[in-house]
Amino acid sequence: MIYFLFALVGLLAGGVINVLADDLPRRVRPQRPHCGQCGYVYAPSGWLAIGRWLWGDRVCPECGARMRWRAVGVELTTAVLFAILPLIITHPLTQAVYALYMAVLILIIVIDLEHRLILDMITLPGTLFAIAISYLLPPQENTMRLALAGAIAGFLIFYLIYWIAQFFYGAGALGLGDVKLALLMGAMLGFHRIFFALMLAIMLGGVVSLLLLLTRRINRHTYLPYGQYLAVAAIIMLLWGVQVYNWYIQ
Repeated sequence: MIYFLFALVGLLAGGVINVLADDLPRRVRPQRPHCGQCGYVYAPSGWLAIGRWLWGDRVCPECGARMRWRAVGVELTTAVLFAILPLIITHPLTQAVYALYMAVLILIIVIDLEHRLILDMITLPGTLFAIAISYLLPPQENTMRLALAGAIAGFLIFYLIYWIAQFFYGAGALGLGDVKLALLMGAMLGFHRIFFALMLAIMLGGVVSLLLLLTRRINRHTYLPYGQYLAVAAIIMLLWGVQVYNWYIQ
């Protein structure tokens, strides 16, 4: 039953993520769920994309634009990740905080993929919140001292990587948004997990880039948003980071 409840909350969170991913990059005030083309506001029964898809209501009644599969994918992905949480995390406050963290990271992934933007309005307040809430989390998950140290370490390490990328590949190889995302990740994960997350992100980026090069989907000069790899690595470390850290120190 608890897994169903978490999945249901994840579906609802996915609906909110879809709205924010449409509105925040355009710097407009978030509205109720609406068509991304014409702005038509859906009735409450159509607020979730998965509901519209199941009932066959897959085009906007106003402009005829077809439903984007991204909307359904975001809701399902968020539901699955939320359902996994109680299998791994047992502390109730940690479950709630990590669910919020994962929702924020999924939002960052969607916006970065579609707009190549990592918004300060997400990363900077998120960093402050993560540092503050860490005071209430169990010590094995994070503490304020670890959150502060993790934020500083994440920022400094990726800021160095940013300048190395600028030197070898020129402007645009990485953005300062990626650096601020590393800052947020450090606050979320703490000093004891940020290094693993950054290494995992670099590995994910390298493997995906190599596969895309081998299949000729990109060339050496193609820009790939890097925030997605950072955010995916952060989600993995939120769920299994304590186990990875304990395995490493044993």
